[in-house]
Amino acid sequence: MKELWLEIAQSLSPQEKEHFLTIARENVDVIIQDSQAYGRSGKLDIAFIAELNEKKIAHLKNEGKIAFKVSIRGKEDENEAVKAAEHGVDYIIIDCLDWRVIPLENLIAKARGKSKLIAEVGTAEDAKLVLETLELGADGVLLKTSSPDELAKTAKMVKERTPKITLMTAKITSAKPISSGARVCVDTVDLMVPGEGMLISCQSAGFFLVEAEVNENPYVNSRPFRVNAGAASNYALASMQNTRYLSELKAGDEVLIVNREGEARITNVGRSKLEFRPLILIEAQAGDTKIKTILQNAETIRVVTPKTSKPVTELKPNDEVIVYLAAKGGRHFGVSVPEETVIEK
Repeated sequence: MKELWLEIAQSLSPQEKEHFLTIARENVDVIIQDSQAYGRSGKLDIAFIAELNEKKIAHLKNEGKIAFKVSIRGKEDENEAVKAAEHGVDYIIIDCLDWRVIPLENLIAKARGKSKLIAEVGTAEDAKLVLETLELGADGVLLKTSSPDELAKTAKMVKERTPKITLMTAKITSAKPISSGARVCVDTVDLMVPGEGMLISCQSAGFFLVEAEVNENPYVNSRPFRVNAGAASNYALASMQNTRYLSELKAGDEVLIVNREGEARITNVGRSKLEFRPLILIEAQAGDTKIKTILQNAETIRVVTPKTSKPVTELKPNDEVIVYLAAKGGRHFGVSVPEETVIEK
């Protein structure tokens, strides 16, 4: 879990500080105020040091944790941070003044596992960047802001995790070729593996797990970044709360990648490609719910099954596939409205 630190500016009024603290108590791991570190239950045993002294570090480590702050202006400062990690400092707080990504990449590679890297940021957007740098990201961020709204946004971004999705098995009732139509390939900025894809449906009641194009075949190279998601009118689950029509998706939009165990992550669309292709209507029964989707009728399009995946061209009645049943009700611009009565055919 990434850590969120907050530095309370001394210039804030007592009322503003209290407002900050109210938000912070729910979400922040470490609050720095008047050069002291506080956790949710009180003062923390973290000593802040300004210079690297081996004897002093050894002495302080017997009493608690040590934090060392360094402003990265060049290679010399970067080496100082690495040296701090080698001395066993618990936290290295880094402020990348001019270059943010490259110095942080270097430090993640050299100091990870030795010390926790906490990067100073001023916005939720900067926090997202440093937490994803070099894929692993910093271990946490130190937010310096006078805006309660920015604190709330940063806390949501740092602490929010995509929950596991409860998937289930459904049985195919029919797979019927229909006419050609507009279908959409969703090319993401991520790479998927067998058993991963997107949750797709032509109804809001339930979604099929359509596998990414991860399988090799004699005629087409694998494209592990792509999900051939079917009819332009299909829904894609874009987050735990929202769906998007495939026709709406464009570069930069967020979508959800899911595997057969229900583990999910957010990625972005690299491009959305619409072409006219032969289609197939797939229907399945999940408990007392009948669900449908329309996909391209081709051997390379596969739906995920409990143990592997199967081309849509080979689906037969009673074949088992992985699906997700959504909350009952309707959707308004992709947002679930459980109280609304909607009949989909």
